[in-house]
Amino acid sequence: MFQAMRYVYAVYQQRSFSRAARILFISQPSLSAAVKKEEERIGAPIFDRSTSPVQLTPVGREYIRCTERILEVETEFENYISDLENLKCGNISIGGTNFFISYVLPPLLSRFSSCYPAIRVQLVEGSTGALEEKLNAGTIDFLLDNSTLDPEIYDKKIIGEDHLLIAVPRSFASAQACRSSALTAGQIKSGCHLKSNIPSVSIKAFQEDPFLLLREWNDTRERAMHICKVNQFIPRIRLELDQQITAYNLACHGMGIAFVGDSLIQNLPESESVFFYKIGNQDSSRQIQLYYKRNRYLSKACSAFLTVLDQPDPIK
Repeated sequence: MFQAMRYVYAVYQQRSFSRAARILFISQPSLSAAVKKEEERIGAPIFDRSTSPVQLTPVGREYIRCTERILEVETEFENYISDLENLKCGNISIGGTNFFISYVLPPLLSRFSSCYPAIRVQLVEGSTGALEEKLNAGTIDFLLDNSTLDPEIYDKKIIGEDHLLIAVPRSFASAQACRSSALTAGQIKSGCHLKSNIPSVSIKAFQEDPFLLLREWNDTRERAMHICKVNQFIPRIRLELDQQITAYNLACHGMGIAFVGDSLIQNLPESESVFFYKIGNQDSSRQIQLYYKRNRYLSKACSAFLTVLDQPDPIK
């Protein structure tokens, strides 16, 4: 049963019998026969083979859900065994969007790896929604994000704070009209925008301009829409995007106004093609947090990672 379960799960992950056969190092006819035998055992098809790529049937979706629960239990046991090695081996997996994996996580990982060089770290990029599903299923250990997740399900450790700004192309008439409140990338890098004597801008001054927003269900998108709503206008959306850095780059090329966090600006080369403006709204401030599932067994490797995060950065 367990071998068949792994075969089925490989096909589900690869969305292809041929690709799954290659990673399992068996022939495709053998894999197809094994999956067919498992379908006969449970009395219902797991995959709809009439589609390309293959899709799960309703029974197949439940089969995969139960398989992931079994794999989670197996992973917890393997983590327990690896603990006996006193951190001479072990694994942790961390999920995050492209921005967090690229810019926020590297210094944290550097500190951890210098303390525990033998522990393998797996990084998983994706959308917040998809990664939360993986965290809940136990297929990743941590999720680094600025969204708010259910505190009944997840514990968290605060990594830092992010402040939303708007990046406005300097070519826009509105940017010139609000120039007295404009900030440069250099000023953002120096933390000037955090000073209380630096004025915020009324975002309503930009209501006639096009906006570059992230897709729905993204924390930055939801905050942006709420900020506009509080200021009594609906933004004119030119493009909807997956990544904050993409929206920012398009803003730098004059395509529209982007909501960007200061954490992003601090990690990118300075651009002279946009002005930045503080937003006078409580939704503009948010925490960057490392989430992990409450009441789930934490391996010693995961506990060590959390401990390292509590230690001061020796570079600072």
